[in-house]
Amino acid sequence: MADLVVIGAGHAGCEAALCGARMGLDTLLLTLNLESVALMPCNPSIGGTGKGHLVREVDALGGEMGLAADDVTLQSRMLNRGKGPAVHSLRAQADKRAYHLRMLKTLFSQKNLTIRQGEAAEILTKSGAVCGVKTLTGDVIPCRAAVVCTGVYLKSRIIIGEAEWDAGPQGLMPANYLSASLRDLGFSLRRFKTGTPARVAENSIDFDEMDVQPGDEPVTPFSFLTDTPPVNKINCYLTWTNEETHRIIRENLHRAPMFTGQINGTGARYCPSIETKIVRFADKDRHQIFLEPEGDGYPEWYVQGMSSSMPEDVQWEMYRTIPGLKHCVLTRLAYAIEYDCIDPLALTPYLGARHIPGLYMAGQINGTSGYEEAAAQGLYAAINAALYCQEKEPFLLTRDQAYIGVLADDLTTKGTDEPYRMMTSRAEHRLYLRQDNADLRLTLRARDTGLISDERLRRTEEKQRQTAELVKRLEDAGMTKELRHPDACLTLPAGWDYVPAAREQAEIQIKYEGYLQKEMAQIRQTRAMEEAKLPPDADYLSMDALRLEARQKLDAQRPVSLGQASRVPGVSPADIAVLMVWLKRQKA
Repeated sequence: MADLVVIGAGHAGCEAALCGARMGLDTLLLTLNLESVALMPCNPSIGGTGKGHLVREVDALGGEMGLAADDVTLQSRMLNRGKGPAVHSLRAQADKRAYHLRMLKTLFSQKNLTIRQGEAAEILTKSGAVCGVKTLTGDVIPCRAAVVCTGVYLKSRIIIGEAEWDAGPQGLMPANYLSASLRDLGFSLRRFKTGTPARVAENSIDFDEMDVQPGDEPVTPFSFLTDTPPVNKINCYLTWTNEETHRIIRENLHRAPMFTGQINGTGARYCPSIETKIVRFADKDRHQIFLEPEGDGYPEWYVQGMSSSMPEDVQWEMYRTIPGLKHCVLTRLAYAIEYDCIDPLALTPYLGARHIPGLYMAGQINGTSGYEEAAAQGLYAAINAALYCQEKEPFLLTRDQAYIGVLADDLTTKGTDEPYRMMTSRAEHRLYLRQDNADLRLTLRARDTGLISDERLRRTEEKQRQTAELVKRLEDAGMTKELRHPDACLTLPAGWDYVPAAREQAEIQIKYEGYLQKEMAQIRQTRAMEEAKLPPDADYLSMDALRLEARQKLDAQRPVSLGQASRVPGVSPADIAVLMVWLKRQKA
């Protein structure tokens, strides 16, 4: 018997299991293979544009990814430094095996958490609500709630050229039975596709023919609790495709599964295969390729930018046209992987199933891609699963509060027709939703969940206090006008002792004061819509003043607020006006 069962131990599952246990639930984590816990089957990195924001938010809410990434960082860079702070995004190369071991040890040492190897075959319900999980071997685990974090394993299929077989990533087993259970529970399943580049032997790479890409000094940590910043240990390298690479790919497109119809799943628009790049961007004579280390002292390197499902002989030929890879040995071929996932429109904004109380979904099962998106969903779904078990109100993050709120709202309100990826451009309030202030935005909000330690709370409150004090002191000293100049940097007089985080916040608040005031005014306007809650049992189909399409869409999606209703495709501003009048009458 468990309070919460978490199915899958990827990045979503790890965060979900730790969250449930830390919130006091008796939690069971069920994984296909203990060797795949916190597996990084694709790029050996954490963070990136938009994704770094998610890692910071997971950390601010008491999650583990930021701390773990800091512990195993090989190289770190802050992306987009040439732009404003809204789009600064931290990205770190991680030691993949060290990350797996770091997370595995954390899971096994967590109070209230049990880890088991096994395959979930069926989700059991009683009176329409979750009551247990049945494994492939017949064991029934009674529970009050479940979080499904199956990643890309559901009926997964590997494709390399004409060859294809049922398997998960990195040669692991697929999960072939849970899809039928989800379909029987009323979920609409579809096939998505992702892929990964080849790995090459380190001793076969000519690094001298590539451009060195060093890390930043000093390194900025992911976690707000990390006192000693990670150290850059290994360089990355930049090289390029060329016309010969493109010629080989073009001449073999008739054998490319992406173009022969062999691949049926929908791929990620923002992470295309190299063959898709050559076709889509026919005017480009070269594409960037990054060589990234898989681990400290590990003999394999990752070829970022060369994702492919081309036949093996074509892969060997095209990879060896790249400067620095002329003599490369492919230790693991590039491949595409297809898998089942659900339509996330079946979920509430809390990532719970609309029609099955106690059932929550997180990660690639919801149609997303990326370790960071998965971790954010795992934490968010588990917070709400725990609150459900505790018979408390759900924890809602809105679009003006967090990138996690943007992610959840995009999925559950608009849906996605391809693997979803977080980008800063998806957030309309990104000047406020910066990665540097994630703790100020979220830690105080989450204090009642039980995930926020006394030390984390103390640090956040002290950062908040010092920032406010420093801003006022600079204003009183008449130093703010000069600081608003684009090239000006904050230099404090002798004796002004403030932590670096408070100095950073003060400089941003002063430099961007006018823009932040406008953004906060917009947030206040939209917040009224988000706070106008719609009753869960509203009878939209009987509201004759609404257009028929709006009635049907609102009845299907059951938005929690006027704000969410306004973003449902097919609901017009006129429909929202009708809902506002109806809601006022209901309150009266």
